[in-house]
Amino acid sequence: MTRWLLWTLAGLILGGIVHLATILVLPRTASQNAYDRLTPITPVNAMTPIPGPTPAKATLPFMDPAFAVAVCRYDLGHGPMKLTAPVSQAYTSVTFYTKLGVAYYGINDRAAGRRTIELYLMTTAQRDEMPEEQDVTAADRLIIESPGTTGLIVLRALAPEPSLMPMAQAAVAAGRCLTQTQ
Repeated sequence: MTRWLLWTLAGLILGGIVHLATILVLPRTASQNAYDRLTPITPVNAMTPIPGPTPAKATLPFMDPAFAVAVCRYDLGHGPMKLTAPVSQAYTSVTFYTKLGVAYYGINDRAAGRRTIELYLMTTAQRDEMPEEQDVTAADRLIIESPGTTGLIVLRALAPEPSLMPMAQAAVAAGRCLTQTQ
């Protein structure tokens, strides 16, 4: 009886280890992550509006039909980027993701406190290369450090009613992500 319990316990522990390892490794081995899905339809370092989801098809999983969405696939290998996004009337948010889909920063219109969300995105090495007098982060100059050189910036604007969707789409279409030349 004791031997049977030990074998059962060992099997449960081994099953738990395999399950945990699979959960941790799966996102890194997925071939159709968001970055790869957006590669054919979005240019690098440019904000591109994404079509809204339909019952049959959505560009990205779990898209909310009440939000207008634009995406910027960024590459900081050419220098830091400046993101400018106008605030819509209802709600606007900007989220930064790594190439593997890990969110590392997010801001919304209420946190920005203005009519325009303006951010600078750069790697730690690019931030270290900045002259000392430009390193001061003022209230109007928010600097975000990216953990890698590539990733996604997702801009979302809420349309609280279907008739306000053109307003939300215009807000995300006016967003810009531009490489800053030194």
